[in-house]
Amino acid sequence: MARKRKTPVGRWLIALIVVAALAIGGGWLWTTREWRAAGPLTAATDVTIPEGATLAAAARILEKAGAIDSTTGFLRKVKLFGDDTPIQAGEYAVEAGASPADILAMLQSGKTLQRLVTIPEGMPSVLVRDRLMAKDLLTGDIPVPAEGSVLPDSYSFGRGETRAAVLKRMQDAMTRTVDTLWRTRKPGTVVKTKQDAVTLASIVEKETALASERRTVAAVYSNRLRTGMKLQADPTVIYPITRGRPLGRRIRRSELNAVNGYNTYAMAGLPAGPIANPGKGSIAAVLDPAKSDALYFVATGKGGHVFARTLAEHNANVQRYYALRRAKGEM
Repeated sequence: MARKRKTPVGRWLIALIVVAALAIGGGWLWTTREWRAAGPLTAATDVTIPEGATLAAAARILEKAGAIDSTTGFLRKVKLFGDDTPIQAGEYAVEAGASPADILAMLQSGKTLQRLVTIPEGMPSVLVRDRLMAKDLLTGDIPVPAEGSVLPDSYSFGRGETRAAVLKRMQDAMTRTVDTLWRTRKPGTVVKTKQDAVTLASIVEKETALASERRTVAAVYSNRLRTGMKLQADPTVIYPITRGRPLGRRIRRSELNAVNGYNTYAMAGLPAGPIANPGKGSIAAVLDPAKSDALYFVATGKGGHVFARTLAEHNANVQRYYALRRAKGEM
């Protein structure tokens, strides 16, 4: 049987279908490459997506920041290649050359830009306020927080967040930490209240920078409190003078004799309140001091301290410390 010959119209129709298929396929591949291709940003930039923003609203913010070429194009690509996972509000760091795919994944991940403010162990509250006020991305004013109410740590914050909100997180963290540690206190601990624990811990914090010494320093002060001896802690002399700022000079004899509720050279017992914001380690130390009958300690000149049970031992240690200072030309 003879085959029918294709008519010119038939040949043109087949050719048109092939061309259309190639065009559609080529366009699809081109759009896929564009979805993963580097975006227009030439340098990293920060964008903030407000609470309740839709993807379209976020796209407009991204276009204005130069992170995408156009809102319409980005939304079209998301519809073709993205998914319906919701985006999350916050401040994001968009990397240079981030593709549309990268940007959508970032917005859906909620991995917002983390800015930190760090409060070191033993920082007094007046300096805590200074540090928060110096963060110009935070807003609002705050008073000097109560001494001993802030837990030293690093805290994240967002652009435009209030200083009061960040401070509250710091204070809530201290409350939780003290509550947790208080439940683990040893039966023989000399402190009877949580406030007393923070007060004594603040002295321990200011007296030693070595974590390995905290429990022994805590033992010295606990032994003194238990026997009615004066604590004679230099930081308690300085605190009522500067409220935590550096003294910048040696302590005067008149200041050692001053009666003010804090000076532990002029009175027995704990001062009226904390003299700094102690860290978790110092609070734990006063609630579980080392087993030691030491009543004295003096600096070694090398960052640590040497401990003594008797005044005679202590005086000998002091003379060795003075000799070391004289050898260095410090006396």
